[in-house]
Amino acid sequence: MKNKDMDKKVWFITGASKGFGLSLVRQLLAAGQYVAATSRNLADLTKAAGEKTEYFLPLQVDITCEDCVSKAIHTTYQTFKKIDVVINNAGYGIGGSIEELTDAETRQSFDVNVFGTLNVIRGVMPYLRQQKSGHIINISSIAGITGGTGWAIYSATKFAVVGLSEILAQDIKALGIKVTVVAPGAFRTSFLTPESLVMTKTPIDEYAEVRAMHAKYLDMNGHQAGDPEKAAAAIIDVGNDENPPLYLLLGTDAYERAMKKLEVLDKEFRMNEEISKAMAYQG
Repeated sequence: MKNKDMDKKVWFITGASKGFGLSLVRQLLAAGQYVAATSRNLADLTKAAGEKTEYFLPLQVDITCEDCVSKAIHTTYQTFKKIDVVINNAGYGIGGSIEELTDAETRQSFDVNVFGTLNVIRGVMPYLRQQKSGHIINISSIAGITGGTGWAIYSATKFAVVGLSEILAQDIKALGIKVTVVAPGAFRTSFLTPESLVMTKTPIDEYAEVRAMHAKYLDMNGHQAGDPEKAAAAIIDVGNDENPPLYLLLGTDAYERAMKKLEVLDKEFRMNEEISKAMAYQG
């Protein structure tokens, strides 16, 4: 990295060959930023975002492989001499009731959506601690705040991302490192296509409501209200914010669903207030 460019940030982005990840890469490169981007398929990434340049480092990485992630982060640091913003974007959707999804399918979803995120965090933290600076942005989903019928496992993985982000922010605040968890609603990306969404292969007839909900979501493909370019721009703004928020809701649908969840929680918690407070020893 040239000395005159030291004020520019270095961004490390996973899942960068499509969707939010690709929009982020393109906007950041257009702004003259340094970007290291990962994908399971290097050819897809370079076809979509371009070949390696002074400013762009495309990397083939399986984020479920901790050693692979560590090597990619080390390569990024060796190339650019710092890492400023880490965006954990890689992940995929999985649809089906809990009963309809196998143990293997469920574990694979957690391996990518949760443990892949953890692999990146563990891998990058030594560099951020050494710098005493940095910003980790974890892409969750509104399903990680309030889920929907037929998406229990996907929601569980995204709830986990929200939870680990909340505590990570507390754990590393004193180290000068910031955390934001992003909860997008429905955006017009490839999320509802077979390459990004796995559906149960063993549907059970009794789950008619689940099938109806899946059909409703799949019919949205190409018609989602959210603009991914606007979402990417908002995430970049947060990455440049000196005092970024811990939570970032993206999309009117995400905001409205989150507010409704707050109302439900308030009602449910207060309904059982007397029982909740009656648990102390007497005497």
